[in-house]
Amino acid sequence: MAAGDADDALTPVRRSLAAMGLLARDAPATLAPLAGGVSSDILLVTPRDGAPFCVKRALGKLNVAAEWIVPVGRNHAEAEWLRTVAAIAPAAVPPVLGEDRDAGLFAMAYLPPDRYPVWKALLRDGAARHEFAETVAATLARIHAATANDAAVAARFANDAIFHAIRLEPYLLATGRAHPDLAAPLAALVERTAGTRRTLVHGDVSPKNILAGPDGPVFLDAECAWYGDPAFDAAFCLNHLLLKGLWKPERAARYLDMFDRFVASYLAGARWEKRTEIEARIASLIPALLLARIDGKSPVEYIADDSPKRIARDFARPLIAAPVASLGTLRHLWARAVNA
Repeated sequence: MAAGDADDALTPVRRSLAAMGLLARDAPATLAPLAGGVSSDILLVTPRDGAPFCVKRALGKLNVAAEWIVPVGRNHAEAEWLRTVAAIAPAAVPPVLGEDRDAGLFAMAYLPPDRYPVWKALLRDGAARHEFAETVAATLARIHAATANDAAVAARFANDAIFHAIRLEPYLLATGRAHPDLAAPLAALVERTAGTRRTLVHGDVSPKNILAGPDGPVFLDAECAWYGDPAFDAAFCLNHLLLKGLWKPERAARYLDMFDRFVASYLAGARWEKRTEIEARIASLIPALLLARIDGKSPVEYIADDSPKRIARDFARPLIAAPVASLGTLRHLWARAVNA
């Protein structure tokens, strides 16, 4: 795209920023795309006179290989999640500076990467502290506990259609199409998850969406925000800790230690229901999500070779067909699968 065309494409963003009072219509500022998003345009706005900030604008078609069309209304759900969590754990989210709901975008504070590194990069480089997994889990449990059984929050985040389109269909149902013999148990997981409404759910608690800030974890990319099953958030993050052991097998034991710390910290804070009930739901979701990141619509980009894919499938398939209720049992089976 030529420079003039790019400027024209960003004119609506400038209009939105002016309407929000964040940037005068003719004020000099640069709007530069930031890398990393498949579901949104993310821009760094740097006014000539003022602090930089970010703008996030949802895409209707995600930048993945599979055809994946999703509602742009998820942008508002994310802004609402950030505002809601700011009242619970202020250090855990970037402040929302303004929103243009009609344009499907919002502005938030910019957190510089030298002070807020991405947890995924720290895990990749062997620089992540084990204790950070505990803090992520404790913060997540705090958010879930603060919103548990809250009818007002449930009404604001009745985003069932969005969650189905962004999570349940492309992850679980699509994986059932890739593995027809598992379609029935995966469909049952979808039905159970969709029908479980306990707390506010982020929906994408992945290390790539968590910054290691000076005051603890900062959660980003809550486009899937929904009032539903908190087990999904815990399972989503724990699944990534297992997958990292396929990515960096020499560190598989370290990632399992983080898995253990996350489990202990999260379950200690999950006081809104019986521990055995939420643990069983987490344990049943992890194998399904793990197989989804291999054969669903959104496979992880860092597992490309056949051997780790085969390990993932051999581990996940029997546990989808016959789930275990204990995270300790699941952890033991994974350790054996990856020789950790």
